[in-house]
Amino acid sequence: MSDPVIMQIRERYSTGRRIRDQQNQQQWDSRDEEAALNGLQSRKHKPEMRAGLLAESSAVILLLGFMCLLWILVLISVQQLISSSSPGHFNALRARKHLEQITSVGPRTVGSPENEITTVNYLLDQIEQIRSESKTGPHFITVDIQRPTGCFSLGGFTISCYDHVTNIAVKLQPKTSAQHFMLANCHFDSVPNSPGASDDAVSCSVMLEVLHSLVNLSMPLKHGVIFLFNGAEETKLQASHGFITQHPWAQQVRAFVNLEAAGVGGKELVFQTGPENPWLVQAYARAAVHPFASVVGQEIFQSGLIPSDTDFRIFRDFGNIPGIDLAFIENGFLYHTKYDTPERIHTNSIQRAGDNILSVLKHLVMSEELADSSEYRHGNMVFFDMLGVTLVVYPAHVGTIINYVVAVATMIYLGTKCILTSRVDQIFLPLCDTSVLRRHMLCAAGRYICELVCAVCVLILSWVITLLTVLFVALLVKLMGRSMFWYSYFYAAICLYGSAAIGIIVLIHTLAKTRCRSTGRVDLAELFFDVSLLLWCCVLLFLTSCGWCSAYLPMMMVVFPLISKLLLSRHFRARGATLQYSVLYLMGLAIPYIHIMFLIRVIFEVFTPILGRSTSETPPDFIMALLVALATVILSSYFIHFIYLSRSTKWILAVLGSVFTLMFVLVGCGLFFPYSADPSSPRPKRVSVQHITRRFHSLNGSLQSSDSGFCINNQDYTGMQYITPYIPQINDSICTLCQEQLPYYGFPRKSWYLPAPEVSPKAPLEFQLLSRQETEGGTIKMTFEVKGPSHMSLYLHPHAGVSLSSWSFGGGTPGFNLSGKYFVFYSHGLDAAAWNFWFEIQPPKSSDASPDEGWISLAISAHYFSGSDGRSEQLESLLKRFPAWVFPASWISTYHMYRY
Repeated sequence: MSDPVIMQIRERYSTGRRIRDQQNQQQWDSRDEEAALNGLQSRKHKPEMRAGLLAESSAVILLLGFMCLLWILVLISVQQLISSSSPGHFNALRARKHLEQITSVGPRTVGSPENEITTVNYLLDQIEQIRSESKTGPHFITVDIQRPTGCFSLGGFTISCYDHVTNIAVKLQPKTSAQHFMLANCHFDSVPNSPGASDDAVSCSVMLEVLHSLVNLSMPLKHGVIFLFNGAEETKLQASHGFITQHPWAQQVRAFVNLEAAGVGGKELVFQTGPENPWLVQAYARAAVHPFASVVGQEIFQSGLIPSDTDFRIFRDFGNIPGIDLAFIENGFLYHTKYDTPERIHTNSIQRAGDNILSVLKHLVMSEELADSSEYRHGNMVFFDMLGVTLVVYPAHVGTIINYVVAVATMIYLGTKCILTSRVDQIFLPLCDTSVLRRHMLCAAGRYICELVCAVCVLILSWVITLLTVLFVALLVKLMGRSMFWYSYFYAAICLYGSAAIGIIVLIHTLAKTRCRSTGRVDLAELFFDVSLLLWCCVLLFLTSCGWCSAYLPMMMVVFPLISKLLLSRHFRARGATLQYSVLYLMGLAIPYIHIMFLIRVIFEVFTPILGRSTSETPPDFIMALLVALATVILSSYFIHFIYLSRSTKWILAVLGSVFTLMFVLVGCGLFFPYSADPSSPRPKRVSVQHITRRFHSLNGSLQSSDSGFCINNQDYTGMQYITPYIPQINDSICTLCQEQLPYYGFPRKSWYLPAPEVSPKAPLEFQLLSRQETEGGTIKMTFEVKGPSHMSLYLHPHAGVSLSSWSFGGGTPGFNLSGKYFVFYSHGLDAAAWNFWFEIQPPKSSDASPDEGWISLAISAHYFSGSDGRSEQLESLLKRFPAWVFPASWISTYHMYRY
């Protein structure tokens, strides 16, 4: 044949065949030899060439060594907290002193003296000291204490109202004045029963020191910075709403940085930015000393998978300004517990956060973009860090182009493989008519495509069976009553579910390669590499078409393996799976794999504590098993190649089966207790205990019934099964189900109700109907007045045929709610007036409504979190009976239900 491409392929193929024949020293059987001599047998029917395969031990050592090396690098990156002590820069020791002083007063709930007086006075004293030190410098400081009042919607039928909550706003600007400002936000309040060191006292400590550093700069800033120390974030983001909607300085804010926490210490992660405004991400990339950011985290958080919210939402939705949201994410097991103490936050962690915030703010206030941010508004960014060393940033539209180019390159590669396969097959044919050759080439190409499709089906089938298997194992764990065994022993879940997942994948592909005797192992390995590449390319195209910036992940999982495979293809064709080839192949996977392993580690770090405090009806073991299985599927995608290159897998299967059996027995025996009171690494079980008195009033206002007790709410999936042996009275016989006919069910969710004496707060709730009148539109308007503690909840439940037409809770019109129930959360600071509100109801148009039940049920709950009213002797006695590994958040409550 004269075709130079065919001649080149023939030469390469002949050279490779001679080398393989020398290695194998095997005789072909007579049928294969005859077919080869006649040139009618394709490469599928070549003999097994064991010299081109890896020994089982070699394959295991290579893969284990590769994964262990990458995992060690990931752990080093996670634990690396760089300290800086350069003069004139951020001083972590001074910030730690602020942290210890703020947390020394204990929990700082909204409305408590600790939050409204002690902490506020300390912050003001420190700010005043900073101002006095900087009088001769090029900047000046203005301080304003704001105590706003307002209401806003959190989703149609959930309303947040506040009165006299506290904001401390500090304006830093050059003495020549400034028109454009960055906003830096933290909150100094905490949840009840927690000192709130990480959430969020450490952020306020960092901000104090950043303020100190900026004000002492010798070079004047181009723009200004507003430092907002807000005192009501834990009460549904109220203080930030009060600032951004009511403070006059808010009009000058062009962008913000929000400091938060979802864990205790460690690195601070940039987990959301924008919306749009790519210049903010670029500024962080240029300025951050120790970058830690991921667009994957942003898209996960904004998808709603993480049940949390921050002030970022308020500034974005109500202020229409872009920003950067950062949070500490390590050790989320201690989040919102008594263990959130300053001692658990490393000084280098404070140093790292301070270096980053200081550098980013300095960069932003000296930038041109801040002055006219609207000009740079449009567009999104792809961003991710490589082990915290550097941050990779590029525009999303550039990423789209890159992704499609990579996809096209992959299709070209697979198409070329298809053509080359057909051309190589014709080398064995005698010279004949061109039309015969073309038909044979088409048949060979069709055969390759059929093999590719079959291999895709086998790979997808292995993944589906793997997911179903680990879910079945999780179901068995649940049925044995061993749910959440992984909460204190995370690696036990990896061993149990991971061994099952890997074992199933290896088993299915072992069966597949024994069934495909007509195809050589080397060819099968090549084929399944192509399949993995094709599937990752499909994922890349799907995510790119959906507009997800996280599509860079499958892009990396296509580019690096493809390049390494192209570079090694000649070596692989000539010599098979040598040690040199295997090492170089794994090196080609190193960059995408180490990045994905890093992300997997972060995802488990975030989601394991979240699953441990989830009250969802879905067993968290199912989610954990799925996460482990998905991680296994992702990481194994390019390791399938080695299953077909390995001479055997029997010992691998034996070891995996033994590990799984051992772990299953140990889990079933209850060896892995979910909780721990170990001071060095506590894993507390969360429960809430309210000593509550409930009073139910009839339609005429008289007291119909009342009861008192401990309302105990479980904060995870295991219920009270582990607590009952310690406190036998708390068992499922006292478990109360939702009472649908009562507002908020009469109890918060599923509860255990243990009878107890009545509570008697010194400042009891005062509730009264001020007026009731019919409007010209035929609605009934009711006006009420409430006096009570700093935290109160209002529940409205219109009866059948009745609807709410308007109310005083912001916006004027209640959002439509299919359940017919509305929730209003209210909090106030010190010296707040009585809470007055009104609503209008549309009476039923027919006589269907029962006259004995009225038109609407209203319930008001008062929550006493601080002071003497927040405790009772009976409550303290019960709390002492809980085991050490339980964290009971406790307070006093009253519940009053009325009908009108």
